[in-house]
Amino acid sequence: MSESSTDDANPVRRPYEPVAYKKLSVIVPVFNERNTVVEILRRMRAVDLPVDREFVVVDDGSDDGTRSVLTQLGDSTVKIVSHPENRGKGAAIRTGLEHVTGDLVLIQDADLEYDPEDWPKLLAPMLKGKAQVVYGSRITGEHRNMLYLHWVGNKMLSLVTNLLYNTTLSDMETCYKLFDREVLRPIIVKSDRFDFEPEITAKVLRQGIRIYEVPISYAGREFDEGKKITWRDGFAALYALVKFRFVK
Repeated sequence: MSESSTDDANPVRRPYEPVAYKKLSVIVPVFNERNTVVEILRRMRAVDLPVDREFVVVDDGSDDGTRSVLTQLGDSTVKIVSHPENRGKGAAIRTGLEHVTGDLVLIQDADLEYDPEDWPKLLAPMLKGKAQVVYGSRITGEHRNMLYLHWVGNKMLSLVTNLLYNTTLSDMETCYKLFDREVLRPIIVKSDRFDFEPEITAKVLRQGIRIYEVPISYAGREFDEGKKITWRDGFAALYALVKFRFVK
């Protein structure tokens, strides 16, 4: 478990009290994932969980036929929301947050890099009352090796996070971020793109909330397989870490 800074008041309960969460809301930002979105929804539906679930799929202006695929996937547990044009992962998550109804909120990418079979690992410390925010660490779990520059960039961003916010995260940039919804209520997300990751991390830590990490599996894609994050996003994330250390 990592340490955190205490800039802001913490909307917390006492630790180690089991919590009777009822519903997990999973936000799935999607951009041009026609080839994987059906499979990720199948995997999400198949996971055995001790809570109810809902899926909020946000199509972020896809132009590869993803939208027509999604129109066939909606049901009582799947909400499909669309952006008319591409706005970025952060903007898609912001839209998703407007539609969730669960008391737990999880981010799930649609590209099959992250496996929903890891959800029970993320949920366990929440249900036991050990945490209000849980991150899935690709660094400590089994994984397909990343490209070297991605690994270096991820290490650097996690190091800067730890220095600025007095914490010990191994994987700040992970997609798998699970929140008690009460933690998110006072947070206003401003980032539109991949700088969502440092922004939400900074604002959680500034509330004085400890982030719990669990190991997850990871099957990272290469650029020729559809990976979208670039070195420019790394610089944007670094800037966001510094900015949100001092700006709410």
